[in-house]
Amino acid sequence: MAQPEETFSVLGIGVNLVQISDVISRMQEWIAQRSDCRTIAVTGMHGIMEAHHDKSFKNILNSSSLVVPDGMPLIWLARLKGHGLKRRVYGPELMMDFCGLSASKGYRHFLYGGAPGVAEKLAKELANQFPGLVIAGTYSPPYRTLTAEEDQEIINNISSAQPDVLWVGLSTPKQERWMDSHRSRLNIPVLVGVGAAFDIHSGEKKQAPAWMREHGLEWFFRLVQEPRRLWRRYILYGSEFIFWVTLDLLGLRRSE
Repeated sequence: MAQPEETFSVLGIGVNLVQISDVISRMQEWIAQRSDCRTIAVTGMHGIMEAHHDKSFKNILNSSSLVVPDGMPLIWLARLKGHGLKRRVYGPELMMDFCGLSASKGYRHFLYGGAPGVAEKLAKELANQFPGLVIAGTYSPPYRTLTAEEDQEIINNISSAQPDVLWVGLSTPKQERWMDSHRSRLNIPVLVGVGAAFDIHSGEKKQAPAWMREHGLEWFFRLVQEPRRLWRRYILYGSEFIFWVTLDLLGLRRSE
């Protein structure tokens, strides 16, 4: 299994050279150890560009326990740098694969995120698909900043549920910031930010066909679905990403 220190750099972000099976193995090790609260940032081009524009977010990504390559541009870049990554670590797929083995292992899951009602709907869908899966709790936060009292209450609720894995579906960069600011207050082995997986697996949004996901075209599928929300992410950030990565590859940009 690839070790956490095996990374390649993308605009100053260390991205782990892992596949889904590696991440699942690592999660199981952390659950068995229960020695710390580990965070997994499932990151693509969007996350890299958010970090490129915000040093505090770059520090959050680089302090994560794992930064995994969700997005074909990162896979293509890894291959250009001589690393043999075959597939992306697609957040929705990681979630389903881990839930698939959880029923027999007895792992407990908590779902934090999504619009009102989405986490509860997701819990039902997962329980139907994986008989015996233990969903220890759900919570969909409001579209506003929680008060200190509200935040402490949800921390208490999560802690009392005693999950092994906390799935966070708040989208990037909000979910990574939430995990980073709460990890010291949670006695949970693994926190994973999976963004759109909540909407996809609850049935709230359609998933791109497999051939689009595997050939770097999922962005186009999502852009057509939500142009007003996603045009900046895919058009502006996508163009910027290509520009800065090209400078890096040509040696025309100072390494960070």
